[in-house]
Amino acid sequence: MDLKEAKALARRSMGDKRYEHTLNVKKMAVKLAKLYGADPDQAALAALLHDCAKERPKEELLQIIRDNAIIAENAENRPTPVWHGICAAILARTQWGVTDEAVLSAVACHTTGKPGMSLLDKIIFLADMTSAERDFPGVDELRRLACRDLDLAMIEGLDQTIRFVKQGKKEVDPMSRAAYNDLVKTYYGGRVSHE
Repeated sequence: MDLKEAKALARRSMGDKRYEHTLNVKKMAVKLAKLYGADPDQAALAALLHDCAKERPKEELLQIIRDNAIIAENAENRPTPVWHGICAAILARTQWGVTDEAVLSAVACHTTGKPGMSLLDKIIFLADMTSAERDFPGVDELRRLACRDLDLAMIEGLDQTIRFVKQGKKEVDPMSRAAYNDLVKTYYGGRVSHE
């Protein structure tokens, strides 16, 4: 799948507001890729695909997960808000012709992160969180931080995500905690705070 095909797929897969978000994520992902020496085309492709399953019904996402249980890696037992990234990666692999494992990984973990994130994984996570239309408290500082120190921005972004989910009295995805703890250990070499 090339970038033109991915853009057309994104346009077909989502409403206007989410499509605008997707284009903003692509713009930020390419900016971060150039800044940190990642492949801008990989970043653009992952950004265009990251939310292509977001507007599908939960029942359909669950069926995709069940039909692809081996590559879904127990996704059925994770919180439903994270299913769309996993399903987009599954569909990219099984139906849309994407074979680039780095792109598939970045799409799958763009909402939660994961331990041992690659450069592209981090870029897509942060591009999604800091895209131009985002306006949550602290987003401007997170954007600046993402352009100065990708790992520190990841720690801050995951911390904000976990706190937001907890404040909403929802279930925190274990992968987010694991990603946060992994980055804190790697970056600071010390204790972690999201157990």
